[in-house]
Amino acid sequence: MVVESKSSAGEHYVTPGQLCVGLYVHLDLTWVNHPFTFSSFKIKTPEQIATIQTLGLTRIRYSPAKSDEKPGPDTAPAAVVVPKPSPESDLAYQAKRERLEKLALQQSKMASCEREFFSTTRIIKSINQNLFSRPEEVRTQANALVSGIADSMMVEADIAIQLMADKVGGEDVYLHSLNVTLLSMMLAKEMKAPMEAIKTLGMGALFHDAGDAEIPDRIIRKTEALTKNELAVLQQHCAHGVDIGKKLGLPPEALLVIAQHHERVDGSGYPLKMQAPQLSLLSRIVAVVNAYDELCNPVNPAKAMTPHEALSTMYAQQRAQFDPLAMTTFVRCMGVYPPGTIVVLSNGSLGMVASVNSTRPLKPTILVYDPAVPKDEAILVDLEQEPDVVVSRAIRPQQLPEAAHDYLSPRKRMAYHFHAEGAKPQT
Repeated sequence: MVVESKSSAGEHYVTPGQLCVGLYVHLDLTWVNHPFTFSSFKIKTPEQIATIQTLGLTRIRYSPAKSDEKPGPDTAPAAVVVPKPSPESDLAYQAKRERLEKLALQQSKMASCEREFFSTTRIIKSINQNLFSRPEEVRTQANALVSGIADSMMVEADIAIQLMADKVGGEDVYLHSLNVTLLSMMLAKEMKAPMEAIKTLGMGALFHDAGDAEIPDRIIRKTEALTKNELAVLQQHCAHGVDIGKKLGLPPEALLVIAQHHERVDGSGYPLKMQAPQLSLLSRIVAVVNAYDELCNPVNPAKAMTPHEALSTMYAQQRAQFDPLAMTTFVRCMGVYPPGTIVVLSNGSLGMVASVNSTRPLKPTILVYDPAVPKDEAILVDLEQEPDVVVSRAIRPQQLPEAAHDYLSPRKRMAYHFHAEGAKPQT
């Protein structure tokens, strides 16, 4: 006989004896008290049923709409006997323990990465503040910063791009400079550029918008469309930047990055509407990353695209404007769902992409929304370790239920750093 209970809140429950393959269940336990990666999932094997039956639950919540089957007849004996853990269950718990150890390691890496990130933003802030008054000191600081980033990136082939906490409010000018520098250097590395070229590119990227200091703030910060005259003034920041770069003693290749980072290979860019043969390779790399970050982090936050939308827009609609190899390599490195993207997983879970490994872009690490887990202990799921779970689609942050939005805290402005195994922290 099939017996199903329904709570006053409209939730559906079954007994442990009614579990069957195809049922989508919710384990109302703390995450550490069951062996599964997710607290909600569709049962796929009899071994999973046996494991759930060892958890001591007298009833299990399930979702009829997400289930492939209806609950089976209650096969449990009249007397409630908690079965002993099966070998499969022991293996599941062992896997969970290993998962917890990996989670602790991931959280430690991310915390270390965030410390390096905030240290780097302080250095960039100092560079910007002393740009005119202490050029020699600025050049020394910039060289040390870029060399440190390059050395860290070369420690190991795999670079994990991490989404940083949204804590540097009001200092987006430093975040843009850092984002473009880090991601451009990563992209150059993936394109097999030599170390010296990566460092030169880094110097150009770090100062690519230095000329903004010579442009009136009312133009730089204007959120409405610029007039023709205002646009002409804004475009002068490239020439101003080159002048500043010369005073800092930057190499000619870095000056080309500053001069050409808004040019496009099809001639549609500015200030000189140059085409591919006239553009340096380093400037073509920075152009891709700069365009991406401006779509994600525009002056007017209301116009911001999600990372997924920005990358999709560039690839589908603007691809002819960018160097083909730089564009396709950037998409491969950032993944279809770059860090910061809000996603729905194939098991129905909601999450935010926390990091992407440049060599495995289709298997990002996801910060998962799970009401059973406190927000400050939110689980990170490496999809490379979960072959049965994939990203189904990306959604905008506004589409999240309120509780999930509060939990995941989508970033108002995207900021990135990276982790390379064995790299020394930036100081």
